[in-house]
Amino acid sequence: MPTYNERENLQDIATRVLALGPSYHLLVVDDNSPDGTGEVADRLAAQDSRVTVVHRSGKLGLGTAYIEGFRRALAQGAELVAEMDADGSHDPTYLAEMVAAARDADVVVGSRYLTGVNAVNWGFRRILLSKLANVYVSRATGMPIRDATAGFVLYRREALEAIQFETVRSRGYAFQIEMKYRARAAGLRLTEHPIIFFGRENGGSKLDRDTVWEALGLVLRIGLRDRARAVWQALTRPVSRKRLPQPIAASGAVPATGPIAAHLDRTQAK
Repeated sequence: MPTYNERENLQDIATRVLALGPSYHLLVVDDNSPDGTGEVADRLAAQDSRVTVVHRSGKLGLGTAYIEGFRRALAQGAELVAEMDADGSHDPTYLAEMVAAARDADVVVGSRYLTGVNAVNWGFRRILLSKLANVYVSRATGMPIRDATAGFVLYRREALEAIQFETVRSRGYAFQIEMKYRARAAGLRLTEHPIIFFGRENGGSKLDRDTVWEALGLVLRIGLRDRARAVWQALTRPVSRKRLPQPIAASGAVPATGPIAAHLDRTQAK
């Protein structure tokens, strides 16, 4: 759970995650939040050994926070790792359902758009932007995922290792798209699980123009690269050669074969 200025939300969301059972652990990656989110996380860790806090020097990007969280979770022996926001937009009660879905999948995406548009307390402009972004991703990359930009995702340990998450270069919300694209390219089993998304009630959005442009650029590069690869494969694909028919004689007659040819040879010899 990456955090930046989530002091008003972290206590409640952490309590709800830990209430799911003793096998659930929470790893908070805080980017030196000026509002004191890190101190709240430390207090939670002091109260419950299932909470781990990673403090970073500053706002280093959402993607790097996830990479750090994945690395720490795997080092602690986790077999399933979920990423989710700390602002209350992702309901922790869905985690148990996503864990169950992971029995038959390597990556489980908490999808806002699997059964229509399932968003509460989210402005029309944000919904429209999100839907258009997902249409753009689907058309450009060919990924059969309705919510490729979702940030509520459950990964199997083997999936994270196959994706080689530590080499992902995206730093903003493009990270979500790149991770799903890599999972599909690696032949992993992806499934979407329907959720209801709740717009944040406290704090402000972290989405900015640079983040949007990074995501648009990533998808464009992926789409162009895939199409170039498809064209190259088509041009370099081996062509099977069929056996050509025997040539026709100059006179236009078909050359004689078998017993007829033997008879002609004896006649010519005489």
